Amino acid sequence: MAHPREAVPTVSFVDNYCATYQHLFPEVRSFEFFKWLHLGLISDIPRKTLPAIAQYLGLSSHQSLLHFLTESPWQVEELRNQRLSIIRQVLEGRSFTLIIDDSGDKKKGKTTDYVDRQYIGNLGTVENGIVSVNAYAFVDGLIFPLIFKIFKPLKRLKPQDIFKTKPQLAAEIIQELQERGFKFDLVLADTVYEECDSLISVLNQFQLNFIVAIRSNYGFWLAPSQRLRYTRWKKFHRLFSKGKTEESYIREIIFGKHRQTRYWQVTTDRENFSDNFTLFLMSNLPASIPSAVRNPYGLITWLEYGCKHSKNYIGWSDFRVTNYEQIERWWEVVCSTYLMLSLQFHVFQQKSNQAITSQNTELIA
Repeated sequence: MAHPREAVPTVSFVDNYCATYQHLFPEVRSFEFFKWLHLGLISDIPRKTLPAIAQYLGLSSHQSLLHFLTESPWQVEELRNQRLSIIRQVLEGRSFTLIIDDSGDKKKGKTTDYVDRQYIGNLGTVENGIVSVNAYAFVDGLIFPLIFKIFKPLKRLKPQDIFKTKPQLAAEIIQELQERGFKFDLVLADTVYEECDSLISVLNQFQLNFIVAIRSNYGFWLAPSQRLRYTRWKKFHRLFSKGKTEESYIREIIFGKHRQTRYWQVTTDRENFSDNFTLFLMSNLPASIPSAVRNPYGLITWLEYGCKHSKNYIGWSDFRVTNYEQIERWWEVVCSTYLMLSLQFHVFQQKSNQAITSQNTELIA
């Protein structure tokens, strides 16, 4: 009886990680393409398109990779379930900070599913593009990609589609994560274009603690007898991922009287309030943000750089397909690659901590 051949090896940590998904692929060739895509997505090529990845891998054509993405008999839901199962094993029941990100990318034309003129967060303006709502777990300085859902503009709905707002998609994500057994004690979200109040309503519905970045022109209705007040500036140190600190300041903005939802201004420039150094936050935390969360300014920075930039480096927006079922496959492979890198860094952290512990033990002895 003939046995199927072994998959061609790539790089050890890529092979070891991808091996946990091998049972999802009925063909050895499909599994090989899955590994090769991971290898290509972590490469230093500037654009992670299939032709560029094929050239990097030394393949004669990118058609085999395209076939894997569009025709190969694997199920995206099964891949997502396996990825989330791996994250649960790593977390071991620990809670984390849940990051909700409204992410968009510019795309030309309207042949691609759900591309329309809409607000693109990466550009800060309305452009022709595609938007998704994404969730990440932030724990021990690491980010794990959880669930994404495509936003379907009203004008681009297909006959079987139901229109859902971005807060509704966020609510679905939160509910699904809870049903899957994930635990999070704080929700962090970036500014949601024209839908901030709706998102806050969703977070209150699930009785979740949150810190949400809001726009500087956010409005609040006050009774004629009430006035806007600011507390005194308090100094704290903004902590960067590499251990560097920066002196920052925070004060509370009080609209008439103290409420369950509180508003904060964070800056490193108390004189000019430059947009590059000033942040406005909304939170329902009972204490001041620096007292409740060690590094609120840095957490928002994680959202901008730890999530969006890393995800785009891996190739989130570099797909060249137009059908959403195929785009979803691409995004799921990107999330898997993102997780692989996070786990690799997690292993590096563990080895470093063990080495430090061993050194300290030797010094004490």
